[in-house]
Amino acid sequence: MTTSILPERSPILWEPSEKRIEQSHLKAFSDFANQPLFPYERLHRWSVSHLGEFWSNVWDYAGIIGHKGERAYVPGDSMPDATWFPEASLNFAENLLRGSLDRIAAYEADESGVRREVTLQELKQLVAKAQKGLQKLGVQKGDCVAGITTNDIQGLAALIATTSLGAVWTSCSPDFGAKGIVDRIGQVKPKVLIATLSYQYKQKQFDMEEKIKETTDQIDDLSALITFNGRARFSGKETLTWEELCDNEAEEPIFKPTAFADPLYILYTSGTTGLPKAIVHSVGGTLLQHVKEHQLHCDVKQNDVLFWYTNTAWMMYPWLVSGLASEAAILLYDGSPVTPNTRTHLWDIADEVGVTHFGTSPKYLETLMKANVELKNSHSLETLKSLLSCGAPLAPEQYDWIYETIKEDLLLASISGGTEIIGCFVMGSPVHPVKRGEIACKALGLAVDVLDERGASVYEKKADLVCTQSFPSMPLTFVGEGGEERYRKSYFSKRPGIWTHGDLAEQTIDQTLIIYGRSDTTLNPGGVRIGTAEIYRVVDHISDIQDSVVFGLPKAHDEEIVLCIVTDHLTEDLAKKIRRQIREKASPRHVPKRIYQVEDIPHTNNDKKVEGAAKTAAQGEKVQNEASLRNPSSLRYFSQLQEKEHF
Repeated sequence: MTTSILPERSPILWEPSEKRIEQSHLKAFSDFANQPLFPYERLHRWSVSHLGEFWSNVWDYAGIIGHKGERAYVPGDSMPDATWFPEASLNFAENLLRGSLDRIAAYEADESGVRREVTLQELKQLVAKAQKGLQKLGVQKGDCVAGITTNDIQGLAALIATTSLGAVWTSCSPDFGAKGIVDRIGQVKPKVLIATLSYQYKQKQFDMEEKIKETTDQIDDLSALITFNGRARFSGKETLTWEELCDNEAEEPIFKPTAFADPLYILYTSGTTGLPKAIVHSVGGTLLQHVKEHQLHCDVKQNDVLFWYTNTAWMMYPWLVSGLASEAAILLYDGSPVTPNTRTHLWDIADEVGVTHFGTSPKYLETLMKANVELKNSHSLETLKSLLSCGAPLAPEQYDWIYETIKEDLLLASISGGTEIIGCFVMGSPVHPVKRGEIACKALGLAVDVLDERGASVYEKKADLVCTQSFPSMPLTFVGEGGEERYRKSYFSKRPGIWTHGDLAEQTIDQTLIIYGRSDTTLNPGGVRIGTAEIYRVVDHISDIQDSVVFGLPKAHDEEIVLCIVTDHLTEDLAKKIRRQIREKASPRHVPKRIYQVEDIPHTNNDKKVEGAAKTAAQGEKVQNEASLRNPSSLRYFSQLQEKEHF
């Protein structure tokens, strides 16, 4: 049996007070649904064995604006064939633009600090004007509008205006290369493109005009281009500035009714092994999944301030936007998380606007940890109730550091899901204790399990994270030829009828969960499955190492673990230190056979390490989609790897 790297049952680092539990959304929801809150495992079993009843209760509890209809769930012959709320009618934008008109809806900030805030009334007016402009361009229900936008209020208004018409929104971050943009939004053939002509990162200004021209030249059927930050000088396309688009008298948006299963968003996977998958998500599935996660699991309440550090290409951007449906304010930040003057810039802003829920990544927290930042000594963080993390597993040592240096009374939630479900399979909750290195619980309404190769549910053993029942935020399809077949093959080919997500996970006997990384990058030396996260948990906390990537290379019908690190100078002593710590904190099987020094590590634009690209390059093969990488030049270090000296 393969055991966890945790040497003993993880200690409890935080427990919710009785008052916090009593005042939580989750307690109110359990009362509303007439179900006991404890034990939570019973509530979860009810939520997945009475799917229609559970999701119908989520609709009613969250006060979804629209017509629900009589039926919530109609089973199909397989998971993707199930139907959700077949008689429902609603509008996504209407559910975002709800609540008191004088409440703050959004804050906008960048590397210079907080730039502005808008009330709900002001946001509705912005949306109304953008909506009117889009209508004049012929945008109708079902059309696609694409954005190459920064994370700001204009981009938010463009997204909401698009969805108010029942049209479909898709977006890329402006830091993508032209090929990366075309590989994504070129697949979906948008009717209108909304693009910024410039953006700033690390206090450097970047001009986008040539990149936008190159993009528009390659997108068929594009009828209009709308630009932020200036006027484009392109021929052959109708081109308007954002100000011209919004130059009308509209004050109140209209809301076109849509069906529950009408398309809302198109999101993209990283696509490092081919063209990114263009995944279509539904209006109702997205909304229900997000209000459930925000309210029941994250305990986001009216007038809270929700923040996630994200660009507009990552699924956490629409996740953040949906915070409006819980009548919370959202903080939109564009730029580098650290500035030349301070590593705590995001926390300065959090203090200024009163952030209650701070979302980030383990990589950012690791940067602060290595710099010995102690926020509790420099920031009040009086309003901060929850720290959320995703994008990679959060290491046990990071749990300790957060409670020691940020805030003691804090709900820390490592969450894990995917672009494919525009949500989370496993999460925290306001009624669970926080255990070191572990994720608190399975998300309500999702029949999450961990299955071995026999298809048996296993505990205290690494195996595949799966979901065995349908849920509303499953994709509608993939865009493009054979989209339905590709969708089903991606998630149901390994276990027909069961969603196999592609994560290596463990469920503990205490019903918590541990994620070890992607199954397709799982190491298998000597036939023992090892998640890459188990090695990163050790290596990333060695102060001499700035970044790292680990993968397996074939060796005589087996494979060897190869570790590549970014460091000032790889010495025999450092290599011994790395191996010693991995042996002590993980196991002898985790110790890499070869350690190389490289100048850079391949990352996606969302800052995820790409082990597959590093491995492919190290084997002398061509990486299929370098455009998905933030730093494709890093691959040259790996293509020459086996000629380099190693320890």
